[in-house]
Amino acid sequence: MAQAKRPLSPHLQVYRWGAHMAVSIMHRATGSALAVGAILLTWWLVAIATGYEYFNTVQSFASSIPGRIILLGITFSLMQHLASGIRHLFMDMGYLYDLKANSLSAKLTFVFSVIATLAIWFAAYKVMGVI
Repeated sequence: MAQAKRPLSPHLQVYRWGAHMAVSIMHRATGSALAVGAILLTWWLVAIATGYEYFNTVQSFASSIPGRIILLGITFSLMQHLASGIRHLFMDMGYLYDLKANSLSAKLTFVFSVIATLAIWFAAYKVMGVI
């Protein structure tokens, strides 16, 4: 049977890379990262329920450098996913379809994510008495 000649999707050949594309891809990636974060949260909650020794094992991992990097990434993922979700909510209501507004809102999701992540970690360290 002969293969039908179908046109290729022009998404890579025609469209220019933009912030809105990055936000769309990042929304999917952060959703996956949050699924991993949910598994880690479950691990932490099971450790609380299991007992002091197992909880200390989980806490020592979470307070190590790799654990803190993972927690920082999960915090950023949560903030980025939140900002992107709010952006999509406005788009579902019919706003932000103007090219400039769409591009600006996409860029602002990244700005919000970085600022919110840093604010959360600063507040957490402040509460712990590290700062």
